[in-house]
Amino acid sequence: MTGLIAASTTPADKRIAFRKSLESGSITRLPGAVNPLTAKLVQEIGFEGVYISGGAFSAALALPDIGLTTLTEVTAHSAQIARVTDLPVLVDADTGFGEPMSAARTITVLEDAGVAGLHLEDQVNPKRCGHLDGKAIVGTDEMVRRLRAAVAARRDPNFVICARTDAAGIEGIDSAIDRAKAYADAGADLIFTEALHTASDFEKFRAAVDVPLLANMTEFGKSQLIPAQVLDKIGYNAVIYPVTTLRLAMGAIEKGLRVIHEEGTQETLVDEMQTRSRLYELLEYERYNEFDSGIFNFTLSTKQ
Repeated sequence: MTGLIAASTTPADKRIAFRKSLESGSITRLPGAVNPLTAKLVQEIGFEGVYISGGAFSAALALPDIGLTTLTEVTAHSAQIARVTDLPVLVDADTGFGEPMSAARTITVLEDAGVAGLHLEDQVNPKRCGHLDGKAIVGTDEMVRRLRAAVAARRDPNFVICARTDAAGIEGIDSAIDRAKAYADAGADLIFTEALHTASDFEKFRAAVDVPLLANMTEFGKSQLIPAQVLDKIGYNAVIYPVTTLRLAMGAIEKGLRVIHEEGTQETLVDEMQTRSRLYELLEYERYNEFDSGIFNFTLSTKQ
């Protein structure tokens, strides 16, 4: 049953792999996974990591991204996803769910959940989506205390602590660069600068900051959607696509529901659906027969 009920790779090994990937000289691509099944697909297609977006998670709960979700909820969701994939999982931990001591606890709890790393941001709590106006950020010193508490609480030295700054849209890129350097000095392994606009902005940041960098390629935001190959050439170490899979799914769901409402049947939508056989293939349903033939004792045609 190795690699079936749960991933065959241990959390410790996934963290080592994440570190090596960030240092490999090639960009690490982390699509957002809205559920464990999506994470399995991310791995099967060949990406290097999985991302868990706070915005996508809150939206799936029908909540806005304003810090309403709790550490307990995020941890349970993250553990379910990390359990099924051999890829490293990076989690959006917002502001650390409180003061520096809360950020420290967040590290230990998410370490125990089996993820490979998380990012903490310098917004005022409660936070808001990084691509909206009206954000507020804490002082550099306060964010440094948040990060130092997190670093001190870390037990696995390979667990990646990423620092996100929202300063570029509030105080300008130069301020964001200064903050990034201070955050790296405080022990951050990876820097995530939110809401840069153009490739030249990303280039300026890369030239000024000598630590691994993460780019956010979210749709309908302030950043141009720059291909991973271009970000790689600029010198970025990682890129996330945080809400992409949720938007794809919700777009298809809304379209389908409207068709059923208008036509009274899903018949015209069947060709757009994942087939039952493809779902069972992704679930590795047939492999369960190796464990208990009573679980899987049937066959499916390729058309189902």
